[in-house]
Amino acid sequence: MPMYDWPKGGRFGRVVPKSKIYEHAKASNQLKELFIRDVERIEWAYKLAPETLNLSATERVTEVQVFELRCHTANLHQDILRAIDRAIPFPLIFELQHGGKTKMAAAHKRRSEADSTKWVLSDYFESPWSPDTNARAALPVALNLERLYEALLQPLVATHTSQLTQARRSAQEKEATLTGVAESSARYSASLCAQIEQAAAIEAQTREIKRIQARLSREKQFNKRVAINAELREAQQELERLSSSLSE
Repeated sequence: MPMYDWPKGGRFGRVVPKSKIYEHAKASNQLKELFIRDVERIEWAYKLAPETLNLSATERVTEVQVFELRCHTANLHQDILRAIDRAIPFPLIFELQHGGKTKMAAAHKRRSEADSTKWVLSDYFESPWSPDTNARAALPVALNLERLYEALLQPLVATHTSQLTQARRSAQEKEATLTGVAESSARYSASLCAQIEQAAAIEAQTREIKRIQARLSREKQFNKRVAINAELREAQQELERLSSSLSE
């Protein structure tokens, strides 16, 4: 997935003190420690708005902001992204920079239907790391800022979901060498919201299977291991159902 060549007219270029994020996100001491450990510098890099892109705003998306984070680690804690999202009242796209590479990250951010003063965030989606020397791509063509925001998110969600599915497929292929069971590949076609829900469900089910497998490894009693094994099979079948529906 390419990084985007953000428009020069949208350049904002302001360093954001961590203290400002702490203040607006009401950061706990634990969260502040994460910022100190993981983040070297935060820059409000680009502002994608009607006056900078010549695209109209919509009721749902009036502006999209691009934040660059220079990181001390390749595994930035997502609570940091969540805190910045809580502090800035616009949809955000993050570019994370570490060791000469860059990746995009974002959550789907929308106003709450119950309270329009509040924002709702999905899980975060991330691209693979890309060398900084790679050429950047032009922004997707869009009719307005809402469509541009969706077009920026869609490949992130697709890449993230593909990575989850590939990880599961690799685990299954490892099992298949023992059982002789082959697995077919999967494709998906769904709306952005459906893809986000699908990715969240697969991720949650993957975590549940790991939790059950951990219980199984700790359990010594045979009858309890049988029960946990049955629970594990059901959970794996549910993950299979969720992943298979990607190709529908």
